Amino acid sequence: MVKHTHRIGILGSGNIFGRYVTGLARWPELRIVRVGDIDVARAKQAAVEHEIPAWGDDAELYADDTVDILVNLTPPVHHARTVIAALEAGKHVYVEKPLATNVAEGRTVLEAAAGGGRVLGAAPDTFLGSASQTLRRAIDSGAIGTPIGASAFISHSKAETWHPNPAFLFQEGGGPVMDMGPYYFAILVNALGPVRSVSASSRIGAPTRTVTAPDRAIDSVDVTVPTHAAAVLTFASGVIGTTQMSFDVWDTDLPAMEIYGTEGTLSLPNPNHFDGDVRLRRHGDTDWTVLEPAVELFGAVGTREQARRGLGVRDLATAVEGGPHRANASFAFHVLEALCAVEDSSRSGRTVRLESTCERPEPRYSA
Repeated sequence: MVKHTHRIGILGSGNIFGRYVTGLARWPELRIVRVGDIDVARAKQAAVEHEIPAWGDDAELYADDTVDILVNLTPPVHHARTVIAALEAGKHVYVEKPLATNVAEGRTVLEAAAGGGRVLGAAPDTFLGSASQTLRRAIDSGAIGTPIGASAFISHSKAETWHPNPAFLFQEGGGPVMDMGPYYFAILVNALGPVRSVSASSRIGAPTRTVTAPDRAIDSVDVTVPTHAAAVLTFASGVIGTTQMSFDVWDTDLPAMEIYGTEGTLSLPNPNHFDGDVRLRRHGDTDWTVLEPAVELFGAVGTREQARRGLGVRDLATAVEGGPHRANASFAFHVLEALCAVEDSSRSGRTVRLESTCERPEPRYSA
C-alpha cells in the first residue's frame, strides 16, 4: 500500500501515454505533474488533453525537482540512455519494456541504479495482475503437482493495421521476441523461477510490411529483426518451456500459455492482459475449472481497461516507501537476458546458458 503522495513525470507522450494516464488515475496518491518529450508541442498537447500542469522537453523533466518518479515511455532504443539520465538526475524510474535492447546496455543500467541510491522498476507489469497471480497461487499450492513443462504462443498483433507508425516493432528493440516476449517470459519466470538456458531458431518472414492504419504516418516498413522465432527454455527448476513468437502468424487456435504438471494442466489467458480466466484441469477431470482470482481485478475483462497500465508504477512507489518490489530491475534484467538469448542462440546455433538469475517476486496474494 502506498502511504504518501508521489509526483510523477512521464517521459514520452506517444501511443501508450494515455494508457498510463488512465491507469494511474485509479490512485490519487500517484499524481502526474509533468510531461516531457523531445517534441515539446506533442508534450503540450498531451498535457492539455489530460489536464497535467507542466510540460516541456526531456531536459526540463530531468531538472524538475518536484518530480520524484519518472515513468519512461520512450522507444526501446532510447531506454538505456534515458533511464541512466533520469537516475543521475535523482529520480526513481519505471521504464517500459524491455529494460534495454541488449544485455550489455542492461548491465550498464543496473550499475547506474545500484550506484545512485534510487529505485528502478521495469515493465511488464501484467504478471502482477489477477491472472498471473492466480496461476502462481495454483502452482505454489500444488494444484498440478510438480511442474514439468510449459508452452507459450505469441501471434501477430496486426500492428500494421492500427498503429500509425509501427516501424519500431520491426527494427532494433522490436520484433515479437522483444516486443511481446517480455509479457510471456515475465509470467513464466514469476510462475516457474529463473531460466537456466535457451536454445532457439529465428528468421525474418516478410521483409517489408505494408502499413494500412487509417491514420498512418508511413506506408511501409523495412524489417531488420527476426519476426518468427521458436525457443526451448530450460528453467533452473528443471521445467522445460516451449515458445513460439511470431509476427507472421496472423491467425491461430493455439493457447496463449499452458503449464503442465504431474497432476494436471493450467491454462492462462493473454499474458498482455492483467486479468482473465485461469483454468485448471487435473488428471481425471472431465472438464476445466475456472479458478477464483487470487487478487482483485485491474480492470473489466474484455474491455479497453485491460490495455491500460500503471500497476508496476504503483509497485515502484510501494518499494520507494520500503515495501516489496516485484517488478524490479534484477527481475527485468533476467527476463531481458533470456529474450536476448533467443537471438544469440539462433545466430550461433548453440544453446545459450544465462549468466544472470533472479528471485521469484513475492506474490501479491495472501497465502
